Amino acid sequence: MPAVVTRVTSDPLDAAAHDSAVAGPDAGAVVAFHGVIRDHDPEAEGVVTGIDYTAHPDAQTVLEGLVADVLARLDPDGAARVAVSHRIGHLDVGELALVCCVASAHRAAAFALCAEVVEVIKAGLPIWKHQTEESGRRVWSNLGVEGV
Repeated sequence: MPAVVTRVTSDPLDAAAHDSAVAGPDAGAVVAFHGVIRDHDPEAEGVVTGIDYTAHPDAQTVLEGLVADVLARLDPDGAARVAVSHRIGHLDVGELALVCCVASAHRAAAFALCAEVVEVIKAGLPIWKHQTEESGRRVWSNLGVEGV
């Protein structure tokens, strides 16, 4: 079974800690993805100033299952290590929302695993973002619903 760290947390994310969690003498490749809050979005009417992430109560369990599924499909020998966290709560522009680090003996496997973990999280993790713009406008991202 591969070493896996998964977290849904309101704590600030530490990219270096994720890297350290997967590092080892057998890792010929360590691939990292840092999802950072940016100041623009296709749905925004202006400058984005922050995002509030809200998670379903079972988000942690769902995250564990999503990562386990990816590893079962792409790393059946269990040689890779993964550390991934998604932040919830209020985040300002520049803060880390998602960190995923994958270590493997070879770069192709590390890149493929990291990319797939990020994609399944974006598609299947029950976390929603409520985006705030400089004008004060707030929008639930990818829902087209405005709210306060």
